[in-house]
Amino acid sequence: MRIAVARETEPGENRVALVPELVVRLTRVGYEVAIEPGAGRGALIDDDAYAKAGARVSENALHGAGLVLSVQPVATDALRFCAPRAATVSFVFAGQRPEEIAARQSAGITSFAMEQVPRISRAQSMDALSSQALVSGYRCAIVAAGRLREFFPLSMTAAGTIRPAEVLVLGAGVAGLQAIATCRRLGAVVRGYDVRIAAAEEIASLGATPIDLDLPSLEGAGGYAREMTEERAQLQRERLAPHVAAAHALITTAAVPGRPAPLLVTSGMVAAMRPGSVVVDLAADSGGNVEGVVAGSVINVPSTCGDGHVQLWGGANVPSQMPAPASRLYAQNVLNIVLLMTREGAFDPDFADEIVAGMCVTHPSMVAEAPVPYDSTGPQATA
Repeated sequence: MRIAVARETEPGENRVALVPELVVRLTRVGYEVAIEPGAGRGALIDDDAYAKAGARVSENALHGAGLVLSVQPVATDALRFCAPRAATVSFVFAGQRPEEIAARQSAGITSFAMEQVPRISRAQSMDALSSQALVSGYRCAIVAAGRLREFFPLSMTAAGTIRPAEVLVLGAGVAGLQAIATCRRLGAVVRGYDVRIAAAEEIASLGATPIDLDLPSLEGAGGYAREMTEERAQLQRERLAPHVAAAHALITTAAVPGRPAPLLVTSGMVAAMRPGSVVVDLAADSGGNVEGVVAGSVINVPSTCGDGHVQLWGGANVPSQMPAPASRLYAQNVLNIVLLMTREGAFDPDFADEIVAGMCVTHPSMVAEAPVPYDSTGPQATA
């Protein structure tokens, strides 16, 4: 059976679904691996590296393929050359593309969504949301340090002392904790907040100070937080305001896959920060945690504390901004998924397995529920 690795076509997507060092893991169990030319270019991987690893590099890689691997979903029209009842593994986010999902179902394509890997211990090595959030958390800390015109660490010299920057991180999931850890390694004084009380211990374990707003916890299933009411959200913003104003850099990371990001910080809260401060919103792609943020843009917000402005950086496909490590991590997640679905040397998903069943979005023999449309004006979500 042929496994094809698609060249990404979505603008700004630089990752690739398989790296050369993992090709042998697939050929060893009997798969033929075909790569579309230039598939790894964005991640600084050339075609020769794939060929040397045992893959076939061809423009016709998808022709006759029984399984197609990608980061972003391949258009249904491009899958028409694949083998009958072919399968795909990629991020899907079905609620954001209902027409594409309907087309796949009609075409008899089996689609496995990487964002739907269940959050259970057995699936940790397959959890691409977490692996890519790790990359995003590191990246947003580096962005904050690079844009802030201050030292992150304390510096004591004969000429005087430079005090460390104060950084506030909102959201203590994988991305938030990685941002905290990176900022701490760079020497900043870091505070963190999450609506889940259990996160306070994780924040403290990284050397940061957890913020207590004296609000009820919103622990939810799967490691995510429960929805909050608008009344709760407003009270939370009011109590966060002085902490935001005191920070040199604010990093927001609260998001729920497939849902609008919660509004944690208003434009007034940003304006109350001192001139030269930096705000990095990792959730800008899904509406943003910060009012007025634009994904892929830097907005200068006039500060009400003096002459100058606050920089508001909106993250756009942040893992793809570090495509080499992001691709290595994602490829390992994908490999583990494929090997889970391989039985006796053939691709044979066991739909009785909760991981396989949880990931399946379309399948010829199933009647899929209509995906919930993505609504950027929907109810408040949480980290």
